[in-house]
Amino acid sequence: MIKKLLTIENIDVYFVIGIIVFFSLLETISGFLKNSNRKKGDWIQEILSFVILGNLIKPFIVFFVFSLGNMFLPEYRFVLGDLSFKGILLGYLLVDDLLQYWYHRTAHETRFLWKLHRPHHQAEEMGYFVSYRNAFIYYLLMPNIWWVALVLFLGGAKAVALGLILKQLVIIGSHSRIKWDKPFYQYTLLRPIIKILERIIITPTFHHSHHGTSKLEASSDPNGNFGNMFSIWDQLFGTATFHSTYPTTYGLQQKTEDSWSASYFYPLIKSKDKKSELSAGYKKLNTSSLNALTVPLTKRENYLWCACGMSKTQPFCDGSHHGSKFTPLKFSVKRTGNVKLCNCKKSNRTPFCDDTHIKLKK
Repeated sequence: MIKKLLTIENIDVYFVIGIIVFFSLLETISGFLKNSNRKKGDWIQEILSFVILGNLIKPFIVFFVFSLGNMFLPEYRFVLGDLSFKGILLGYLLVDDLLQYWYHRTAHETRFLWKLHRPHHQAEEMGYFVSYRNAFIYYLLMPNIWWVALVLFLGGAKAVALGLILKQLVIIGSHSRIKWDKPFYQYTLLRPIIKILERIIITPTFHHSHHGTSKLEASSDPNGNFGNMFSIWDQLFGTATFHSTYPTTYGLQQKTEDSWSASYFYPLIKSKDKKSELSAGYKKLNTSSLNALTVPLTKRENYLWCACGMSKTQPFCDGSHHGSKFTPLKFSVKRTGNVKLCNCKKSNRTPFCDDTHIKLKK
């Protein structure tokens, strides 16, 4: 029955639209849209991104791959036609998700890709359309879209159609404000189920953590939980953190006023906000120094120590590490008082100073 259903032209598109409509109705009924603080620019960027992705970027990539394939490798067209549907589906999903994991993670660790992905994290509240909130070029470079085109060329159209439906159900569900996994954490009998489920697929709690503002909040980890459909990659590569609660604040630590056009069409259009990474000529400066910084700290209160050396609020993190492989260090102290913290970023007992900066001065 499933195979027959998948023969319907554009069936995956209908299902994805249906999933979006389903979650939009749930959010509307639950009052989330009525109480939303989303601005006009947020809606324009997210809807435009969804429309262009499905009607321009994906068709272009598919056309390009088919053109190259027909020109250079015509003998491989539809070569997967006689293989097991389940095998093709599983292979497609695993490779697709692994590519997406590393692309997403790389976007957090490299400066240019971060600027293309940054709009996704500017959203200060979750929602089903946040799934598509990235710059135009971000999607053109996305390896798993090219993987979709390749599998289609090789003859895995039915597997791709079902795979996209399953994938979008998980992705939109994990971005939505409908926290479907919340009851599983609240009721003791249901907890074993979610403990197994969250270690296989991306749940709302798992992904909302990635959108939290900073690690100062226990349920936030914006530099972890990169998974798209499966959480297995985060577990395998050491970036998984599991929580049973949701962040109370979303978005970036450094707030900027970027137009939707700058966010979506960067670097073709730059932000007029000079404080924004998307503005012309913006540079992150090294604010570390060969001096320790003595600051008053409070017992048992959590702090984030800057590891990248670019924070404007040294020695504490202000989010400047985004777009690099550095991540801030969360710490607390056992007693209230003045504490000498490292600002040369070379201490052997970070975040605390061990006088390494003195040796570096010589």
